[in-house]
Amino acid sequence: MDTADQNSGRILLVDDEAAILRTFRYCLEDEGYEVATASTAANAEEVLRQHVFDLCFLDLRLGDDSGLDLLATMRTQAPWMVVVIVTAHSAVDTAVDAIQAGASDYLVKPCGPEQLRMSAAKQLKVRQLAARLELLEGQMGQSEHVIESHCPVMMTVLDTARQVAVTDANILILGESGTGKGELARAIHGWSRRAKKNFVTINCPSLSADLMESELFGHVRGAFTGASENTLGRVNQADVGTLFLDEIGDFPLALQPKLLRFIQDKEYERVGDPFTRRADVRILAATNRNLSAMVKAGEFREDLIYRLNVITLTVPPLRDRQDDIVPLAERFLARFVKDYGTPAKALSEEAIESLRGYSWPGNIRELRNVMERASIICADKMVGVNHLGFTGPTVVNAPRIGSEMTLDDLESAHIASVLANSETLDQAARTLGIDASTLYRKRKQLAL
Repeated sequence: MDTADQNSGRILLVDDEAAILRTFRYCLEDEGYEVATASTAANAEEVLRQHVFDLCFLDLRLGDDSGLDLLATMRTQAPWMVVVIVTAHSAVDTAVDAIQAGASDYLVKPCGPEQLRMSAAKQLKVRQLAARLELLEGQMGQSEHVIESHCPVMMTVLDTARQVAVTDANILILGESGTGKGELARAIHGWSRRAKKNFVTINCPSLSADLMESELFGHVRGAFTGASENTLGRVNQADVGTLFLDEIGDFPLALQPKLLRFIQDKEYERVGDPFTRRADVRILAATNRNLSAMVKAGEFREDLIYRLNVITLTVPPLRDRQDDIVPLAERFLARFVKDYGTPAKALSEEAIESLRGYSWPGNIRELRNVMERASIICADKMVGVNHLGFTGPTVVNAPRIGSEMTLDDLESAHIASVLANSETLDQAARTLGIDASTLYRKRKQLAL
Protein backbone atom coordinates (compact mmCIF):
# COMPACT_ATOMS: atom_id res chain seq x y z
CA MET A 1 0.00 0.00 0.00
CA ASP A 2 1.44 3.35 -0.97
CA THR A 3 1.60 6.38 1.33
CA ALA A 4 -1.10 8.33 -0.43
CA ASP A 5 -3.55 5.49 0.03
CA GLN A 6 -2.55 4.94 3.64
CA ASN A 7 -2.67 8.61 4.66
CA SER A 8 -6.05 9.67 3.34
CA GLY A 9 -7.33 12.91 4.86
CA ARG A 10 -8.01 16.56 4.08
CA ILE A 11 -6.09 19.10 6.14
CA LEU A 12 -6.48 22.88 6.47
CA LEU A 13 -3.50 24.98 7.64
CA VAL A 14 -4.25 28.44 9.08
CA ASP A 15 -1.26 30.67 9.86
CA ASP A 16 -0.28 34.25 9.02
CA GLU A 17 3.36 33.33 8.37
CA ALA A 18 3.87 32.31 4.73
CA ALA A 19 7.08 30.39 5.47
CA ILE A 20 5.35 28.20 8.08
CA LEU A 21 2.40 27.54 5.76
CA ARG A 22 4.76 26.53 2.98
CA THR A 23 6.87 24.25 5.22
CA PHE A 24 3.84 22.58 6.83
CA ARG A 25 2.15 22.11 3.48
CA TYR A 26 5.14 20.45 1.82
CA CYS A 27 5.64 18.20 4.84
CA LEU A 28 2.01 16.97 4.89
CA GLU A 29 1.63 16.68 1.13
CA ASP A 30 4.73 14.48 1.05
CA GLU A 31 2.80 12.13 3.36
CA GLY A 32 -0.07 11.91 0.88
CA TYR A 33 -2.57 14.27 2.53
CA GLU A 34 -4.71 16.79 0.66
CA VAL A 35 -3.75 20.22 2.03
CA ALA A 36 -5.22 23.72 1.75
CA THR A 37 -3.96 26.93 3.41
CA ALA A 38 -5.37 30.19 4.75
CA SER A 39 -3.52 33.20 6.17
CA THR A 40 -6.45 35.10 7.74
CA ALA A 41 -9.65 34.27 9.59
CA ALA A 42 -11.78 35.53 6.70
CA ASN A 43 -9.77 33.45 4.24
CA ALA A 44 -10.18 30.36 6.44
CA GLU A 45 -13.95 30.83 6.70
CA GLU A 46 -14.20 31.18 2.92
CA VAL A 47 -12.19 27.99 2.34
CA LEU A 48 -14.36 26.12 4.86
CA ARG A 49 -17.49 27.17 3.00
CA GLN A 50 -16.17 25.62 -0.19
CA HIS A 51 -14.46 22.45 1.02
CA VAL A 52 -14.75 19.76 3.70
CA PHE A 53 -11.74 19.07 5.93
CA ASP A 54 -11.00 16.37 8.48
CA LEU A 55 -8.29 18.26 10.38
CA CYS A 56 -7.12 21.85 10.88
CA PHE A 57 -3.84 23.16 12.29
CA LEU A 58 -4.77 26.60 13.61
CA ASP A 59 -2.37 29.33 14.75
CA LEU A 60 -3.74 31.27 17.71
CA ARG A 61 -2.20 34.55 16.54
CA LEU A 62 -3.34 35.59 13.07
CA GLY A 63 -2.20 39.20 12.90
CA ASP A 64 -5.21 41.28 13.95
CA ASP A 65 -7.47 38.19 14.08
CA SER A 66 -8.01 35.97 17.10
CA GLY A 67 -7.46 32.26 16.68
CA LEU A 68 -9.87 31.62 19.57
CA ASP A 69 -12.63 33.55 17.80
CA LEU A 70 -11.96 31.60 14.61
CA LEU A 71 -12.04 28.35 16.59
CA ALA A 72 -15.53 29.21 17.84
CA THR A 73 -16.62 29.84 14.24
CA MET A 74 -15.11 26.54 13.14
CA ARG A 75 -16.96 24.61 15.84
CA THR A 76 -20.19 25.92 14.30
CA GLN A 77 -19.21 25.92 10.63
CA ALA A 78 -17.50 22.51 10.61
CA PRO A 79 -18.29 20.68 13.88
CA TRP A 80 -16.92 17.38 12.54
CA MET A 81 -13.42 18.82 11.91
CA VAL A 82 -10.63 18.10 14.38
CA VAL A 83 -8.68 21.26 15.33
CA VAL A 84 -5.08 21.28 16.61
CA ILE A 85 -3.82 24.59 17.98
CA VAL A 86 -0.32 25.76 16.96
CA THR A 87 1.15 28.32 19.35
CA ALA A 88 4.34 29.82 20.76
CA HIS A 89 5.74 28.96 24.21
CA SER A 90 4.40 32.21 25.62
CA ALA A 91 0.79 31.33 24.73
CA VAL A 92 0.53 27.79 26.12
CA ASP A 93 -2.06 28.91 28.67
CA THR A 94 -4.19 30.25 25.82
CA ALA A 95 -3.79 26.93 24.00
CA VAL A 96 -5.19 25.15 27.05
CA ASP A 97 -8.15 27.54 26.93
CA ALA A 98 -8.58 26.60 23.27
CA ILE A 99 -8.74 22.89 24.16
CA GLN A 100 -11.45 23.69 26.68
CA ALA A 101 -13.25 25.50 23.85
CA GLY A 102 -13.20 22.45 21.60
CA ALA A 103 -9.69 22.00 20.16
CA SER A 104 -8.31 18.46 20.36
CA ASP A 105 -4.62 19.15 21.02
CA TYR A 106 -1.90 21.76 20.61
CA LEU A 107 1.63 22.00 19.21
CA VAL A 108 4.26 24.43 20.41
CA LYS A 109 6.32 26.39 17.85
CA PRO A 110 8.80 25.67 16.53
CA CYS A 111 7.73 22.10 15.82
CA GLY A 112 9.68 19.75 13.56
CA PRO A 113 8.34 17.83 10.55
CA GLU A 114 8.19 14.54 12.44
CA GLN A 115 6.16 16.09 15.26
CA LEU A 116 3.76 17.56 12.72
CA ARG A 117 3.40 14.25 10.88
CA MET A 118 2.79 12.33 14.10
CA SER A 119 0.14 14.81 15.20
CA ALA A 120 -1.65 14.65 11.85
CA ALA A 121 -1.63 10.85 11.79
CA LYS A 122 -2.91 10.63 15.36
CA GLN A 123 -5.74 13.14 14.97
CA LEU A 124 -6.89 11.79 11.61
CA LYS A 125 -6.94 8.29 13.07
CA VAL A 126 -9.18 9.54 15.88
CA ARG A 127 -11.43 11.26 13.32
CA GLN A 128 -11.67 8.12 11.16
CA LEU A 129 -12.37 5.88 14.15
CA ALA A 130 -15.14 8.21 15.34
CA ALA A 131 -16.75 8.19 11.89
CA ARG A 132 -16.40 4.41 11.68
CA LEU A 133 -17.92 3.96 15.13
CA GLU A 134 -20.91 6.08 14.13
CA LEU A 135 -21.49 3.93 11.07
CA LEU A 136 -21.07 0.67 12.98
CA GLU A 137 -23.53 1.80 15.65
CA GLY A 138 -26.03 2.56 12.91
CA GLN A 139 -25.53 -0.90 11.42
CA MET A 140 -25.46 -2.77 14.75
CA GLY A 141 -27.50 -5.92 14.62
CA GLN A 142 -28.24 -5.65 10.91
CA SER A 143 -25.68 -8.17 9.70
CA GLU A 144 -26.84 -11.77 10.06
CA HIS A 145 -24.16 -13.48 7.94
CA VAL A 146 -26.82 -15.05 5.72
CA ILE A 147 -24.97 -14.49 2.46
CA GLU A 148 -23.83 -18.11 2.08
CA SER A 149 -26.05 -20.43 0.09
CA HIS A 150 -26.48 -24.09 -0.88
CA CYS A 151 -29.12 -23.25 -3.48
CA PRO A 152 -28.00 -23.27 -7.16
CA VAL A 153 -30.09 -20.19 -8.04
CA MET A 154 -28.67 -18.13 -5.16
CA MET A 155 -25.14 -19.45 -5.74
CA THR A 156 -25.32 -18.10 -9.30
CA VAL A 157 -26.35 -14.68 -7.96
CA LEU A 158 -23.43 -14.72 -5.49
CA ASP A 159 -20.94 -15.74 -8.18
CA THR A 160 -22.06 -12.85 -10.37
CA ALA A 161 -21.93 -10.46 -7.40
CA ARG A 162 -18.33 -11.44 -6.63
CA GLN A 163 -17.39 -10.96 -10.27
CA VAL A 164 -18.80 -7.42 -10.52
CA ALA A 165 -17.80 -6.37 -7.00
CA VAL A 166 -14.22 -5.65 -8.06
CA THR A 167 -15.45 -3.02 -10.53
CA ASP A 168 -16.96 0.37 -9.69
CA ALA A 169 -20.13 -0.34 -11.68
CA ASN A 170 -23.42 0.76 -10.10
CA ILE A 171 -25.52 -2.25 -9.10
CA LEU A 172 -29.30 -2.56 -8.70
CA ILE A 173 -30.41 -5.41 -6.42
CA LEU A 174 -33.98 -6.64 -6.90
CA GLY A 175 -36.00 -8.98 -4.74
CA GLU A 176 -38.92 -9.30 -2.37
CA SER A 177 -38.88 -7.70 1.05
CA GLY A 178 -36.72 -9.60 3.51
CA THR A 179 -34.69 -11.60 0.98
CA GLY A 180 -31.35 -10.19 2.11
CA LYS A 181 -30.74 -7.44 -0.44
CA GLY A 182 -28.95 -5.34 2.16
CA GLU A 183 -26.75 -8.27 3.15
CA LEU A 184 -25.79 -8.79 -0.49
CA ALA A 185 -24.95 -5.08 -0.82
CA ARG A 186 -22.63 -5.28 2.21
CA ALA A 187 -21.02 -8.40 0.79
CA ILE A 188 -20.38 -6.65 -2.54
CA HIS A 189 -18.73 -3.78 -0.67
CA GLY A 190 -16.63 -6.27 1.29
CA TRP A 191 -15.49 -7.98 -1.92
CA SER A 192 -14.62 -4.65 -3.60
CA ARG A 193 -11.48 -2.50 -3.64
CA ARG A 194 -13.37 -0.08 -1.38
CA ALA A 195 -13.79 -2.66 1.40
CA LYS A 196 -11.65 -0.75 3.91
CA LYS A 197 -13.64 2.44 3.36
CA ASN A 198 -17.12 3.31 4.64
CA PHE A 199 -20.29 1.48 3.69
CA VAL A 200 -23.10 4.00 4.21
CA THR A 201 -26.81 3.19 4.05
CA ILE A 202 -29.81 5.45 3.43
CA ASN A 203 -33.26 3.97 4.02
CA CYS A 204 -35.24 5.79 1.32
CA PRO A 205 -38.85 5.23 2.57
CA SER A 206 -38.10 6.75 5.96
CA LEU A 207 -37.57 10.38 4.85
CA SER A 208 -39.48 13.14 3.07
CA ALA A 209 -37.92 14.85 0.05
CA ASP A 210 -36.59 17.78 2.12
CA LEU A 211 -35.13 15.60 4.85
CA MET A 212 -33.75 13.16 2.30
CA GLU A 213 -31.82 15.93 0.53
CA SER A 214 -30.31 17.07 3.83
CA GLU A 215 -29.50 13.50 4.88
CA LEU A 216 -27.95 12.70 1.51
CA PHE A 217 -26.00 15.88 0.75
CA GLY A 218 -25.82 17.70 4.13
CA HIS A 219 -26.86 21.26 4.95
CA VAL A 220 -25.51 24.54 6.27
CA ARG A 221 -26.65 26.30 9.40
CA GLY A 222 -29.88 28.22 8.86
CA ALA A 223 -30.78 26.36 5.65
CA PHE A 224 -34.15 25.47 7.18
CA THR A 225 -35.96 25.59 10.50
CA GLY A 226 -34.00 23.55 13.04
CA ALA A 227 -30.73 23.61 11.08
CA SER A 228 -28.65 24.87 13.99
CA GLU A 229 -25.26 23.82 12.64
CA ASN A 230 -23.53 22.67 9.48
CA THR A 231 -23.69 18.94 8.83
CA LEU A 232 -22.02 16.56 6.43
CA GLY A 233 -24.31 14.35 4.37
CA ARG A 234 -24.14 10.63 3.76
CA VAL A 235 -22.48 11.27 0.41
CA ASN A 236 -19.52 12.85 2.16
CA GLN A 237 -19.36 9.97 4.67
CA ALA A 238 -19.27 7.52 1.76
CA ASP A 239 -16.51 9.37 -0.11
CA VAL A 240 -14.10 6.76 -1.60
CA GLY A 241 -16.46 4.12 -0.20
CA THR A 242 -19.93 2.77 -1.01
CA LEU A 243 -23.38 4.35 -0.69
CA PHE A 244 -26.29 1.91 -0.44
CA LEU A 245 -29.72 3.31 -1.33
CA ASP A 246 -32.12 0.86 0.31
CA GLU A 247 -35.59 0.69 -1.28
CA ILE A 248 -34.69 3.13 -4.06
CA GLY A 249 -38.22 2.75 -5.44
CA ASP A 250 -39.38 5.02 -2.63
CA PHE A 251 -36.80 7.73 -3.38
CA PRO A 252 -38.69 11.07 -3.69
CA LEU A 253 -39.47 11.87 -7.32
CA ALA A 254 -38.72 15.58 -6.83
CA LEU A 255 -35.19 14.78 -5.66
CA GLN A 256 -34.38 12.23 -8.36
CA PRO A 257 -32.81 14.80 -10.76
CA LYS A 258 -30.24 15.75 -8.09
CA LEU A 259 -29.45 12.10 -7.43
CA LEU A 260 -29.09 11.50 -11.17
CA ARG A 261 -26.70 14.44 -11.48
CA PHE A 262 -24.58 13.16 -8.58
CA ILE A 263 -24.40 9.65 -10.05
CA GLN A 264 -23.36 11.06 -13.44
CA ASP A 265 -20.96 13.83 -12.41
CA LYS A 266 -20.09 12.99 -8.77
CA GLU A 267 -21.02 16.61 -7.90
CA TYR A 268 -23.51 17.95 -5.37
CA GLU A 269 -24.38 20.93 -3.14
CA ARG A 270 -25.37 20.93 0.50
CA VAL A 271 -28.81 22.37 1.27
CA GLY A 272 -28.49 26.14 1.57
CA ASP A 273 -24.94 26.14 0.21
CA PRO A 274 -24.19 27.34 -3.36
CA PHE A 275 -20.72 25.76 -3.50
CA THR A 276 -20.37 22.61 -5.57
CA ARG A 277 -18.56 19.67 -3.99
CA ARG A 278 -17.35 16.33 -5.32
CA ALA A 279 -17.31 12.84 -3.87
CA ASP A 280 -15.99 9.55 -5.25
CA VAL A 281 -18.82 7.17 -4.30
CA ARG A 282 -19.83 3.74 -5.61
CA ILE A 283 -23.63 3.41 -5.75
CA LEU A 284 -25.53 0.26 -4.81
CA ALA A 285 -29.34 0.35 -4.75
CA ALA A 286 -32.08 -2.13 -3.89
CA THR A 287 -35.84 -2.32 -4.24
CA ASN A 288 -38.74 -4.75 -4.02
CA ARG A 289 -40.80 -2.63 -6.42
CA ASN A 290 -41.28 -2.84 -10.19
CA LEU A 291 -39.35 0.20 -11.39
CA SER A 292 -40.39 -0.25 -15.01
CA ALA A 293 -44.05 -0.07 -14.00
CA MET A 294 -43.27 3.00 -11.89
CA VAL A 295 -41.69 4.69 -14.93
CA LYS A 296 -44.85 4.06 -16.96
CA ALA A 297 -46.90 5.52 -14.10
CA GLY A 298 -44.68 8.62 -13.95
CA GLU A 299 -43.41 7.73 -10.46
CA PHE A 300 -39.76 7.12 -11.33
CA ARG A 301 -37.30 8.59 -13.83
CA GLU A 302 -36.28 6.25 -16.64
CA ASP A 303 -32.86 7.87 -17.03
CA LEU A 304 -32.18 7.26 -13.33
CA ILE A 305 -32.89 3.55 -13.79
CA TYR A 306 -30.31 3.44 -16.59
CA ARG A 307 -27.69 4.91 -14.27
CA LEU A 308 -28.57 2.63 -11.35
CA ASN A 309 -28.77 -0.73 -13.09
CA VAL A 310 -25.50 -1.00 -14.95
CA ILE A 311 -25.57 -4.44 -13.34
CA THR A 312 -28.82 -6.00 -12.04
CA LEU A 313 -28.90 -8.82 -9.49
CA THR A 314 -32.16 -10.51 -8.49
CA VAL A 315 -32.23 -12.22 -5.09
CA PRO A 316 -34.63 -15.19 -5.15
CA PRO A 317 -37.31 -15.49 -2.44
CA LEU A 318 -36.71 -17.98 0.35
CA ARG A 319 -39.46 -20.31 -0.94
CA ASP A 320 -37.22 -20.84 -4.00
CA ARG A 321 -34.19 -21.53 -1.81
CA GLN A 322 -35.33 -24.77 -0.19
CA ASP A 323 -31.76 -25.97 0.36
CA ASP A 324 -31.04 -22.85 2.45
CA ILE A 325 -34.03 -22.89 4.80
CA VAL A 326 -32.79 -25.41 7.37
CA PRO A 327 -29.12 -24.24 7.46
CA LEU A 328 -30.31 -20.66 7.96
CA ALA A 329 -32.78 -21.69 10.64
CA GLU A 330 -30.12 -23.64 12.52
CA ARG A 331 -27.71 -20.72 12.29
CA PHE A 332 -30.30 -18.29 13.66
CA LEU A 333 -31.27 -20.72 16.41
CA ALA A 334 -27.66 -21.15 17.54
CA ARG A 335 -27.19 -17.39 17.63
CA PHE A 336 -30.31 -16.65 19.68
CA VAL A 337 -29.77 -19.56 22.06
CA LYS A 338 -26.36 -18.07 22.80
CA ASP A 339 -27.77 -14.54 23.16
CA TYR A 340 -30.66 -15.52 25.45
CA GLY A 341 -29.06 -18.46 27.26
CA THR A 342 -32.01 -20.76 26.54
CA PRO A 343 -31.89 -24.60 26.42
CA ALA A 344 -33.01 -25.11 22.79
CA LYS A 345 -30.28 -26.91 20.85
CA ALA A 346 -31.78 -28.40 17.70
CA LEU A 347 -34.81 -28.61 15.42
CA SER A 348 -37.11 -31.63 15.57
CA GLU A 349 -37.87 -33.53 12.36
CA GLU A 350 -41.44 -32.22 12.52
CA ALA A 351 -40.18 -28.62 12.86
CA ILE A 352 -37.83 -29.12 9.90
CA GLU A 353 -40.66 -30.41 7.72
CA SER A 354 -42.84 -27.49 8.78
CA LEU A 355 -40.08 -25.00 7.95
CA ARG A 356 -39.62 -26.57 4.53
CA GLY A 357 -43.33 -26.55 3.82
CA TYR A 358 -43.95 -22.95 4.80
CA SER A 359 -44.32 -20.33 2.04
CA TRP A 360 -42.17 -17.65 3.78
CA PRO A 361 -43.88 -14.47 2.59
CA GLY A 362 -41.48 -12.48 4.78
CA ASN A 363 -38.45 -14.42 3.52
CA ILE A 364 -35.21 -14.47 5.55
CA ARG A 365 -36.39 -11.66 7.81
CA GLU A 366 -39.43 -13.74 8.79
CA LEU A 367 -37.29 -16.86 9.30
CA ARG A 368 -35.04 -14.91 11.64
CA ASN A 369 -38.03 -13.72 13.69
CA VAL A 370 -39.52 -17.24 13.82
CA MET A 371 -36.29 -18.69 15.16
CA GLU A 372 -35.84 -15.89 17.68
CA ARG A 373 -39.34 -16.56 19.01
CA ALA A 374 -38.67 -20.31 19.12
CA SER A 375 -35.42 -19.86 21.03
CA ILE A 376 -37.21 -17.76 23.65
CA ILE A 377 -40.33 -19.86 24.28
CA CYS A 378 -38.82 -23.33 23.88
CA ALA A 379 -38.07 -24.78 27.32
CA ASP A 380 -36.74 -28.07 25.91
CA LYS A 381 -33.62 -28.99 23.98
CA MET A 382 -35.62 -29.75 20.86
CA VAL A 383 -37.63 -27.08 19.00
CA GLY A 384 -41.03 -28.41 17.94
CA VAL A 385 -43.67 -27.23 15.50
CA ASN A 386 -45.59 -25.61 18.35
CA HIS A 387 -42.64 -23.28 19.01
CA LEU A 388 -42.57 -21.88 15.47
CA GLY A 389 -45.80 -19.89 15.71
CA PHE A 390 -46.43 -19.38 12.00
CA THR A 391 -48.90 -16.58 11.28
CA GLY A 392 -49.39 -17.27 7.54
CA PRO A 393 -50.44 -20.20 5.38
CA THR A 394 -48.15 -23.14 4.76
CA VAL A 395 -47.55 -24.84 1.45
CA VAL A 396 -47.23 -28.59 1.96
CA ASN A 397 -44.66 -30.20 -0.33
CA ALA A 398 -43.82 -26.86 -1.94
CA PRO A 399 -42.18 -27.31 -5.38
CA ARG A 400 -38.42 -26.88 -5.59
CA ILE A 401 -36.54 -25.27 -8.45
CA GLY A 402 -35.07 -28.07 -10.58
CA SER A 403 -37.42 -30.76 -9.28
CA GLU A 404 -39.19 -33.13 -11.69
CA MET A 405 -42.36 -31.27 -12.61
CA THR A 406 -43.85 -29.59 -15.66
CA LEU A 407 -43.78 -25.85 -16.26
CA ASP A 408 -47.58 -25.78 -15.93
CA ASP A 409 -47.38 -27.41 -12.50
CA LEU A 410 -44.61 -25.03 -11.42
CA GLU A 411 -46.61 -22.02 -12.63
CA SER A 412 -49.73 -23.25 -10.87
CA ALA A 413 -47.87 -23.80 -7.57
CA HIS A 414 -46.18 -20.41 -7.75
CA ILE A 415 -49.39 -18.50 -8.50
CA ALA A 416 -51.20 -20.37 -5.73
CA SER A 417 -48.45 -19.44 -3.25
CA VAL A 418 -48.48 -15.77 -4.27
CA LEU A 419 -52.28 -15.63 -4.04
CA ALA A 420 -52.20 -17.23 -0.59
CA ASN A 421 -49.85 -14.57 0.69
CA SER A 422 -51.41 -11.50 -0.95
CA GLU A 423 -54.18 -9.42 0.55
CA THR A 424 -55.76 -8.55 -2.81
CA LEU A 425 -55.77 -9.79 -6.39
CA ASP A 426 -54.10 -6.54 -7.49
CA GLN A 427 -51.28 -7.07 -5.02
CA ALA A 428 -50.76 -10.64 -6.27
CA ALA A 429 -50.73 -9.40 -9.87
CA ARG A 430 -48.05 -6.80 -9.03
CA THR A 431 -45.92 -9.48 -7.37
CA LEU A 432 -46.26 -11.72 -10.42
CA GLY A 433 -45.57 -8.87 -12.84
CA ILE A 434 -48.84 -9.25 -14.74
CA ASP A 435 -52.07 -7.27 -14.81
CA ALA A 436 -55.09 -8.27 -12.72
CA SER A 437 -57.17 -9.36 -15.72
CA THR A 438 -54.43 -11.78 -16.83
CA LEU A 439 -54.22 -13.19 -13.31
CA TYR A 440 -58.01 -13.61 -13.22
CA ARG A 441 -57.89 -15.66 -16.45
CA LYS A 442 -55.00 -17.79 -15.16
CA ARG A 443 -56.90 -18.53 -11.96
CA LYS A 444 -59.82 -19.87 -13.97
CA GLN A 445 -57.52 -21.74 -16.35
CA LEU A 446 -55.60 -23.42 -13.52
CA ALA A 447 -58.73 -23.90 -11.37
CA LEU A 448 -57.22 -22.01 -8.44
